[in-house]
This record gives sequence, C-alpha cells and structure tokens, in this order.
Amino acid sequence: MVARIPEETLQAIRDRTDLVDLVGRHVALKKAGRSYKGLCPFHTEKTPSFTVNPERGVYHCFGCGESGNAFAFLMRVEGVTFVEAARALAAAAGIEIPRDGQDGGQLERLLEANAAAQRFFRAALESAAARAAREYLARRGLDAEAIERFGVGYAPPGWDELASALRRAGIPSALAERAGLLRERAGGGHYDLLRDRVTFPIQDARGRIVAFGGRALAAGQEPKYLNSPESPVFRKREAFYGLPHALEPIRRRDRVVVAEGYFDRIALHRAGVEEALATCGTALSEEHARALRRRARQVVLLFDGDAAGRRAALRALEVLLPAGLRVRAAALPAGEDPDSLLARAGADALRAVVEEAAPGLDLAIALATAEGCATPEQRADAVAKVVPLLAKVPDPTERTAWAQRLALAASAREADVEATVRAAAREGGRAEAPAALAPRAADPQPDGAEERHLGRLVQALLQHPSAVEALDEPALAPVLEAAPRWREIVPAVAAACRAQRAGRDVLAALEARLAAEPLARVHALVAADGPVYEDAERAARALRDIAAWFERRRRKAHQRALTEALRASAPEESVHLLGRKIGIEAARQA
Repeated sequence: MVARIPEETLQAIRDRTDLVDLVGRHVALKKAGRSYKGLCPFHTEKTPSFTVNPERGVYHCFGCGESGNAFAFLMRVEGVTFVEAARALAAAAGIEIPRDGQDGGQLERLLEANAAAQRFFRAALESAAARAAREYLARRGLDAEAIERFGVGYAPPGWDELASALRRAGIPSALAERAGLLRERAGGGHYDLLRDRVTFPIQDARGRIVAFGGRALAAGQEPKYLNSPESPVFRKREAFYGLPHALEPIRRRDRVVVAEGYFDRIALHRAGVEEALATCGTALSEEHARALRRRARQVVLLFDGDAAGRRAALRALEVLLPAGLRVRAAALPAGEDPDSLLARAGADALRAVVEEAAPGLDLAIALATAEGCATPEQRADAVAKVVPLLAKVPDPTERTAWAQRLALAASAREADVEATVRAAAREGGRAEAPAALAPRAADPQPDGAEERHLGRLVQALLQHPSAVEALDEPALAPVLEAAPRWREIVPAVAAACRAQRAGRDVLAALEARLAAEPLARVHALVAADGPVYEDAERAARALRDIAAWFERRRRKAHQRALTEALRASAPEESVHLLGRKIGIEAARQA
C-alpha cells in the first residue's frame, strides 16, 4: 500500500504538515524551549511527558514510549491505515494523491451526495409529516438535544422525495444511486432507498457521512432496519456507527464497547459510555476486529441476556480473539435493551452492566460447563466446546492459563486439557478433544479456618455478585491451591456471578452446573447464619481480605517447605534455597 504513494509526495506532505497544529487538536501543548509539551493522549498521566519537536517533525512520550511523525500520530488517534492517514494529511495540505483505478473527484462527489441527503433528512424530521417519527424518537428517550447531537433524521414515505431534492441540489440520480441513496426503477428513473424511516448517519473516522441506516416506523414494514448498500466510500465489514464521537473516549480508556444497533449505541453514549460503537447491519468481521485492534486493546461485547444473545457473543469471540483483543462480555437483563434499561433504571444501571462485564472466555466456560461435569463424557463435551475458542488466543502463555482455568471448571486434568488446546492451536482450532476425560486427582481436605474463610467468600459473592471483580486470577490462585475441595465451587460461583446480575440468578446457574454434593454445600451456606454484607463495596473488601489471608498462608507454607529443604540440602543447593526463603520473607513484610 505504501509504495503506491511516491516518496516525494510523502515528503511534500511531511514538509507541509504542521505537527504542532495537528497534535494540538488533541493535546493542550505549551512551548518548552524548541519543543512543545503536553499530557500524553495515549496513556493517563498527571505530569506532561509528551513532547513535540516541530523542527524534526516528530513526537515522543517519555512516559509510555509512543513516538512517530504526523502519519503515525493520525494513524494512532483516528485508528486509520497509513494510506488513509496520508490521504487525509495530503487533503489538508492541498496535495493531490492519484487513486489507483478510481476518480478521487468522484469519491468526493459521493460524499457530497451523502451530505446533501443528511441535510434533507434533518429538515424532513422538522416537518409536519414527521410527527409520528418525532413521537417515536421521544418514546425511545431521544430529546431535541440528543436528536441534534446524533444527527438523527427522517426519510419521508414518498417514493422519490429524496431523489427530487438531490436533483434540485444538482446531484445526478446516477451518482446518488452509486452512493446507495437511490435505486433504479425497472421502467426507468430512480426511487428512494429509505422511505418512512428514522435515519442515522454513518460516518468515517474523519466525520464524513458515508452511508445511512434506517429504522422502519410503519407496522409490518420490513425489514425493520435497512442500511445503505456498499459503495466506494462505505464497506460494511469494517464500518462502525458512532465512530468520530467515540475516538477520543476510546483512546482515553483503551476500550471499545460494541453494541448491536443504532439506538443501543446512542443509549450508551447518553449514559456516559462514550467509547461505544455499533456495527452497521452485519455481524462482527475480521475487518472489524482489525479496526478495533488499531484503536484499543480491550473490547466489551454488550449482548442480550437470552440464549440468542449468548450465542452471538460466542460468535463474536471467534472473530475478536485472533486479533489479540482482550474481550469481555456484558449481559443485559432479560427483556431489556440499552435504551429501555436507561429509561427504567437510569444511567448508573446501564454503566454498571458495562463495568461488570466478565471475560468473554469465562462466559464460554460457564456455558460449556453449565450442565455439570460429573462423568468423563460430560467433561470431554465441555472441553470440546471451549477448546476451539482457546486455540484462537494468540499468546501461548495466556492460552495455557485459560486451558488451566477450563480444566478447573470442567474438573478435568490440566495436562489433558492443555495438550488438547495446544493441538487445536497447531491445527487452527480443529483438534478433537478426547471422547472422555479423567477427573482431577483427589486433594487433601482443608482445615477448619480455611473452611470458615471459604464459606465467607462464597456468601459474599452470593449476596453481591458484582463484588466478584475483586477476585482476579492472582487473587484466586492461593485460594484454590489451599482448598482443593472447593475448586469446583469457587470458580463456578465466580463465573456465575460474572454472567448473572442477581443472587437468585447465580443460584439458578449453580443448580444447573454443580453436582449434588458441592451444590448441597452452597445451599447450606445460603441457609446458614453468616456475615451480612450491606453493599457490594463491603463484600468486595471482605473478598480481598479473604484472598490476602490465603496468600499469607501460602507464603508461610512455602517458607516452611524451604526451611525443611535447607536442612536436608547439599551445600551447593543451600545458597539458592536461602535466596528463595529471603524473597518470601521480604514479600510477607511488604
């Protein structure tokens, strides 16, 4: 792609681009000698460490190490390719870059046609004929300010009202057809693609309108949602709704929240989740995944809490994991969508759904093990459902950690699951799991103190499922190491808490997943007189204290083992063992 733009043209773009002006649109810069300094736009900091050198045309952050020239900066802040950045900077500098096989002027005319259509749709929404559309938008929670902010419009019911308006504006119907605004009649002429629909402008990273989505208003009007067809300026498989407004929040949080539809994305934005995007009438594609990876490391999938929504989330995982994205899954309450939840429970409730999102692979593991793993065949079936997803995780260390997590949840031997995942990764996710898997080896019983702490841990989770965020993998490790008898219960409760929203839902999930004996212990905890945690914050504090208790126990046990090993060790081994003991003692006192 780079070779298509001559080097002399690229140099001319560099020479004519004011890097201070370009960066200054995103960062408050102050002169510092020959350079300019400001807070880095790529990581959170309080003391400016981001420097722009206009003489050399480069920037560098001494905090996070990000550096580059004007092309690199635009690629990073807007999530575009090098060629797209070069064309944008060239246009700003008044430099013409020929397009391979395409008339650049025609592309501009397509964008002009879309801009004219947006003006028509916005004006139409203010007309008397659009009363039903305005009432519909009000029912969906959009006031005049939101309508203006998100550019929502209205396509009238007439067959050629837009076509006529575009002709009056000097835009040929053939050009409007190529832009996806009109369709050709069988007998000649053109008619409007969108009729009697609420319209949503779809923009590229630079804010240019490239397409439209339309939501039907009339009862029985199909399809309910209709989008512009692909065009020279619109590719559905890489387009997102709401992109220009979300770029800065995405960069600030290093996270994208992906919703299903236009109203979902608007509701999230209204609730303060400004890093939200929506796909444009298609499922997530590999192109979408690459576009997301250019902009952020973490993706939160917002999905319906029903079976169809969970299946959609799993399909999205298959696409996003190979791109190296950290994927979390947020389930909406049953029967709710973002704008209905926003209207009923407020912005805090909608934000909580997003913030309490669980790792997407935890969702996959929870669903795969939901029917229990008491028999070798059940264990093999559960593992087989998740292995293709784990095989798509690019990082081998992370892949192994997830394999161990799956083995724990499925009560299977880690070595068996890890071997299956490794084989699947080599075969592109197509390796088969064994027909049956042996159970994990029996472990010693915990003592009374451990039992009491584990009981408190499970009670805290059942009372306040959202407190599970206090238990990340490092915090859980010493708990599970010390308490083999609870290795089935604790991960199952944690996974259910991440996937559910209320204690009753967590219990229902556990009843479907756990075998009789561990389930009986959970029921006993629920019925027992134990500590009552007034809110999620207190529950989370208790969970952290319990995890810290187990970590202290583990360090003491390791130190005792090293002391015994020192007594029995040969002289050449004692120096190494003593170093390990000193390290553990230092960690205890830290």
